[in-house]
Amino acid sequence: MENNKPKPALSTPSETVKSRRDFLQGGSLAMGLFAGMAATEIRPARAADDKAKTKEPPPSVGIGVIGCGDHGRDILNTLSRLPGADVKVICDSFDGVHKRALGFAPKAQVTTDYKVLLSNKDVKAVFLATPSHLHREMAVAALQAGKHLYCEAPLAHTIDEAKVIAKAALANPKLIFQPGLQRRANTLDKSVFGFVKAGVLSKLAQADGRFSSKNSWRRAASTPEREKERNWRLSKATSGGLFAEVGIHQLDWVSWFMRSLPKSVTASGSILGWNDGREHHDTVRCEMEYPGGLTYTYRATLVSSMGGTNDSIQGMNASVLMRGNRAWMIKETDAPALGWEVYATKEPVGDDSGIALVANATKLLDEGKDPSESRGEYAQGPLHYGIETFLEVVRGKEKPTFGAQEGFDATVVALKANEAAFTNKKIEFKKEWFSLA
Repeated sequence: MENNKPKPALSTPSETVKSRRDFLQGGSLAMGLFAGMAATEIRPARAADDKAKTKEPPPSVGIGVIGCGDHGRDILNTLSRLPGADVKVICDSFDGVHKRALGFAPKAQVTTDYKVLLSNKDVKAVFLATPSHLHREMAVAALQAGKHLYCEAPLAHTIDEAKVIAKAALANPKLIFQPGLQRRANTLDKSVFGFVKAGVLSKLAQADGRFSSKNSWRRAASTPEREKERNWRLSKATSGGLFAEVGIHQLDWVSWFMRSLPKSVTASGSILGWNDGREHHDTVRCEMEYPGGLTYTYRATLVSSMGGTNDSIQGMNASVLMRGNRAWMIKETDAPALGWEVYATKEPVGDDSGIALVANATKLLDEGKDPSESRGEYAQGPLHYGIETFLEVVRGKEKPTFGAQEGFDATVVALKANEAAFTNKKIEFKKEWFSLA
């Protein structure tokens, strides 16, 4: 972990500044608040020019989507709104879902055989959104077919199968492999990561994550066979439970922010609301210890929707709370002045007053806009930015910042948390568990 000593206070702007908008447009260091990044990354605003207004659409990418269930359709919906995302083929073993999927890609070819999709020469990139236990065979086949691959997280329902996928990705370095760790691509999360990395929060004490959604995960079907297929999340043989299917995103979030893997995990779980014969818990809790003593507490439930999804990280000088597409920094009263607080947008957050953090603020400033007045404009959400990032990396417009190793690491952490919940034992993570050698 990097040095977390408080950063020196930034200098206060000139008294001649007449308004916050003038201050922002003047290119002062106050932009650091809105960009949520270190001062060295701040650049002055400029008005959008004619070239930006007439920007050419990005190169087209031929796409195949395997798995057209709820999440597969979310992916197709997102792709339908991204320029240059040309869906050529959609695939699902159950042809009953094709009609709804075609609503987002009406010109796409339809197949129930993923091998037909992979044999299509017009398909350059594949999105794999099948149940986790089906990932290994299809992911390896996609890579062997020379396709760039976006593989949903977790990589697989077991560590052994996840390792097979990750090693296959590393064996094909010319292909782009991106795990569905959407938050690593989300603009707001990246902005907050900049604050944490720059040491604005000072010494970190603890972090917390919660997921609440009243949802049984059980799906009805016309035949017992189809019902078993649709309810794969409820079985130990086909799923890693709440920690893997949902919690992996928040568990990976804190490891990313800590720039470290956890040292240990203790966990518990119960079936409290949906006692319907399922094998996996509907409510779980875990504590993960990180190097330096920080403890991350995670809670997830399918019994109640109160509170939704949120994350927080607490430091000696400030804390950050994230909820949906919003984030706030809450300063301690004895924290040193940073210089730009007076120009920040403050909002009530519980009993505290939080400084609103804005995603894509540098882009907003470049377009001559005030970030505090445009907070919803670029808040597309993690899935949008995850898919957009993957396509830009495939086009060669961006460099990958996470890949097979990060996807494997996150899968190991989530599956070990699930194991700890069933064994009621503390699990000490071993370095060799994360090796892909």
